[in-house]
Amino acid sequence: MTSMLAILSLLITLTLSLLVTRVGTTALTLTGMSREMARFQARSAFTGVGFTTTEAESITSHPVRRQVVMLLMLLGNLGIAAVVATMMISLMRTTESEQLGWNLAILVGGLLALWLCASSRWLERRLNYIIAAGLSRWSRLEVRDYIALLQLRDGYAVTEMTVEALDWLAGKRLVQLRLPDEGVLVLGIQRASGDYLGAPTADCAIQVGDTLVLYGPIHRIEELDQRRHGRQGDAAHVEACSEHEEVLEVQEELLN
Repeated sequence: MTSMLAILSLLITLTLSLLVTRVGTTALTLTGMSREMARFQARSAFTGVGFTTTEAESITSHPVRRQVVMLLMLLGNLGIAAVVATMMISLMRTTESEQLGWNLAILVGGLLALWLCASSRWLERRLNYIIAAGLSRWSRLEVRDYIALLQLRDGYAVTEMTVEALDWLAGKRLVQLRLPDEGVLVLGIQRASGDYLGAPTADCAIQVGDTLVLYGPIHRIEELDQRRHGRQGDAAHVEACSEHEEVLEVQEELLN
């Protein structure tokens, strides 16, 4: 019984840890930080690694990001090591027991379930949407620098996204992508060569390695960052356009 409680405590702790880092990542993203950078810094703060980089400097110099990271550091040091130690001691006590195999099976099954949930893009998109909506409604992420001042309400933000080889965006012109039909605007393009294209035209092609400055719903930009080449990516584009049409219809009703 004790070992079972220890296993459940570990699984609950890991679940809460994943949720806390996800919330921290979304909070940092809402302050204008790119998704990848926000994920890295949130996990670094929660685990106490504390990488010293120029990215970390962008956090310490920003009052809101600094508060988010400080909270992640505090939560990361509450109870995780103790829960793991308790679980290991409990399992060692049942080494000679017939329950050892059953306990290990439950532990492996629980860890596998957590891994599947953490790697699910479908679940990640919906969870990120809920977190972003909740933070926008109930938190006060007050901003004090020019990047954060671009953040708007109701889950809209200006953020960055790096284009990779298999991305749906790669190799296409803006006119082909029709991103405004999804509610996403490309404000600028930072080339890998160092060149910057402000307010790019419709004929501008997206290249691998480009960093796009995007404005739109944060959950849509996150989904766009994960969208890949092929029919599935094209289908996601059609679905996103349909969702944006519904948003426009609602806005039109509010105006009338």
